[in-house]
Formats: sequence, structure tokens, C-alpha cells
Amino acid sequence: MRIFLAADPHGSQQTWEKMCRAPNVFKADVAMMCGDLTGKAIVPIIQEKEDKWYASPQGKRKEFKKQKDLDHFVKFTMDEGYYPRIMTADEFAKLRETPGAVTKLFEELMIQRIELWMRMANERISGDVMVVVNPGNDDSWAIDDVIKRDPKVIYPLKRVIDVRGYPMISCEWVSKTPWQTPRECPDDELLGKLEEEFARLDTKDYSKVICNFHDPPYNSGLDTAPSLDEEHKVKKSGAQEIIGPVGSKSVRAVIEKYQPMLGMHGHIHESVGYRSLGKTLCVNPGSEYREGILKAFLITIEDGKVQAGRVEL
Repeated sequence: MRIFLAADPHGSQQTWEKMCRAPNVFKADVAMMCGDLTGKAIVPIIQEKEDKWYASPQGKRKEFKKQKDLDHFVKFTMDEGYYPRIMTADEFAKLRETPGAVTKLFEELMIQRIELWMRMANERISGDVMVVVNPGNDDSWAIDDVIKRDPKVIYPLKRVIDVRGYPMISCEWVSKTPWQTPRECPDDELLGKLEEEFARLDTKDYSKVICNFHDPPYNSGLDTAPSLDEEHKVKKSGAQEIIGPVGSKSVRAVIEKYQPMLGMHGHIHESVGYRSLGKTLCVNPGSEYREGILKAFLITIEDGKVQAGRVEL
């Protein structure tokens, strides 16, 4: 069996387009995009006249007087993972003034993007490829039903999935972060969620189990990131950034306890790699979604043995 594993696209349209091509290119049996599917923000595009628009990404005003220039900006914005929205100045003012309107529009745009992605997966990924997609800690609960309803794509959370003869359990939750994301909790609470997933397994032989846990194990080399202060600024020692482990001690504890065959993680974009924790091979494909780069692992399982190789598209 060959698994194509990627994670953390954060709304990047270009990354998802590559995701829909990759399983066919690499002749994968299973294609997985796990965690943090949605983007970070709306980018309003104000239409002043029939042929004049402007936007202010990162506070820098950009003006467009030709449709092709506007179209290029919209595509670029989608590829970066944002949600462009064309509106009049009056519509923009009303959006800002109406309580809850921005949140409502943000959820609508996230749902639309995920619906688009599900259609693309159905149309472009070969029908004999098993496709697994799940949200991560950054994702709104609004998108889950879109994935659940899809006739092809498998939503793996809170169930055991048979991945070509190997049982897989999943958990999108992570330990506490500085950003108060929708699906995070104290690490001891996360331990309870992980134990619930192992309890779903109808086996005591964990040597063939696949764990799709978004948070990487603590101090594994797959969870190294810059340390932040109380204002979310990177800590420094002189001119050097201070980095350290930021993964979950609970994830590490259950992997060391049960020793599954494979741990598939994400969440920490800069910690690409693979490590063995006892008998368990753990991988983190990382993410460079803003650059439109699809980072992934091609994982081969044969006779109960696992090999993994890095891929970039």
C-alpha cells in the first residue's frame, strides 16, 4: 500500500490543486490531507466603478483598472490561502458595522472553498484511490458536515477507518497554543481524547495501527518551532531565535504506550521529517502553503514494514 500524506494547506487553492494531481502522479492507493484546511482571513476588494477596484492587503493599497489584473490578484489571494470578496464601499461599511456579519461571511467563504475542494477531489482523483480529509485545530466546526456529506471523501474523525487492511484512528485536537484555536485543550485533557480513540479499536495488537494525530509528539524533532513571548513575538538570545519543542506530551505518551505502526502528524509547519519512537515511525510533512508548495510524504507499507520518503510539488 502506498499513502500520499499532506497536511496544513490553510485554504491555499494552488496547494489543493496539486493535492488533486499527486495521487495519480505517484500511483498512491490512499491520499490524505489532514488538518488545518481553512484560510486565515477575508480580503475585501472594493469596486469603485465598473472598471476600477482596490484592495489593501497588509495595509498596502493596490488598485486594478483591468479585469485581467483583478483576476490575477484574486487567484494570487486564493493561492495564498485567503478569501477574496468583491463588494461596494457601502457593502463593506455595512459588513463592518453589523455585529457578527464578518464571522458569518468568513464561515460562508470557508464552506464554499471546502465544497469546491470536495468537487475537485471527486473529479480529478482516480476513483480507485481512497481519499481521506479531516480538519485540524485551526478549523471552524462549520466545515465538518461538508466533508461528511461527500460521497467519495472519507471523514475519519471519531471512528476507525480500514485503510487497505490497516485500522486507522484520528484526532484533530492539539494541546494549548498561543492563538486559542477552535480545537485545542490542555494536554492532560488531550490525553483523554487520545485514549478514547485507542478504545475504539477492536484489537489489542497495535502493531498494524495507523494514528492520524494532528499534534506531533513532544520533543520528537517533529515539533520544533520558535518560542514565543506573551505578546506572541519570537524570543531571541542576542540575534538568534530561541526554538524548542511545542508538541504534545500526551501524543508522545500514547505512542510510546501502544507502539502503533505509524504516526501521521502535522500542525508544526517548519518541522518536516520522520522519527522512530520505539517501533513507531512518526512523520510530519510540514507546510509551505503560502508559497503554493505541496509538501508531503509518500509512505509505503509492505508486509507490516513502513518506509517514508519526502515529496515536494
